Amino acid sequence: MLPPRFVRRLVCTPLLFVLTLLVVVLFPIGYVVAYLGGRERKRALRLLWFTLTWGARETVAVLECGWLWIRGRAHDDRHYDIIGRYVGALYASAQRRLGLSIEVDGTWDGSGGDRPLIVLSRHAGPGDALLIVHHLLSEYRRRPRVVMKALLQFDPCIDIVANRVPNVFVAPGGGAAEDVGRLAEGLADREALLIFPEGGNFSPERRRRAIRRLTRMKRADEATRAAAMRNVMPPRPGGVLAALESAPTADVVFVAHCGLDHMATAGDIWRRVPLTAPVQARWWRVPAEEIPGGRDARVRWLYENWERADAWISAQRIPEPK
Repeated sequence: MLPPRFVRRLVCTPLLFVLTLLVVVLFPIGYVVAYLGGRERKRALRLLWFTLTWGARETVAVLECGWLWIRGRAHDDRHYDIIGRYVGALYASAQRRLGLSIEVDGTWDGSGGDRPLIVLSRHAGPGDALLIVHHLLSEYRRRPRVVMKALLQFDPCIDIVANRVPNVFVAPGGGAAEDVGRLAEGLADREALLIFPEGGNFSPERRRRAIRRLTRMKRADEATRAAAMRNVMPPRPGGVLAALESAPTADVVFVAHCGLDHMATAGDIWRRVPLTAPVQARWWRVPAEEIPGGRDARVRWLYENWERADAWISAQRIPEPK
């Protein structure tokens, strides 16, 4: 259970400032040590520079939020500008320092023009949510509403900014469908609701647990279909169905991606930086008029599109990095 908001602000925010200051002060020493680090020198320097950028941008974003609060604008739309600068700086640093590049197949544009969107994305690898939010803000000029884990509120920047604009934080154990439905209410043109229906980052063990869960719940058809998908976890339909019900005029965009799958731990990130292959992304848009009605039909439709994502990932045939 999370501590109250005022406790998080009193503890985590000063801690962010202290840690960022330590990174800045110790950066020259760390740079020298990393430079003398033998064959791992370049990798260490890349991660050191990215850490400095991350801490600095987090601190700047929190200070910008504080300035808006002082001016009585704690719920001002300028918070989207803060989010855009924050994720944009991290994206640029990841490109320069970590070797990030993205190849996109498909488009989010459609005949619906500026109609609201519900974005349903696979969740696999570090930072995929930030990448999608960056594309929503910079490429498609959409204001995102995001369904995310409650534990992310330990991050001061996310805690402050995301609680000042429409978002939902989900606690472990589910039961957040009503909150997602309320978040989708009033979804306007040029806005997008981002949901990760799998409920967490993909891993083979989590996939097996999810299939066993479906079996225990006697959802045999879903368990069978989930077992046939090797690259994704079965989608949890509760939040998706609530969003579709609350935003009936919204088109749906499905997002599949691969290339960050094998970076689940700090050790994985260390071994695979810099990235040697681009992150592959595929997305497709389903107009609101083509979304079926009724719970059972919508669950089948959701699984059909998830199977499409799984087949696309398999077709990429990206070998696991050594």
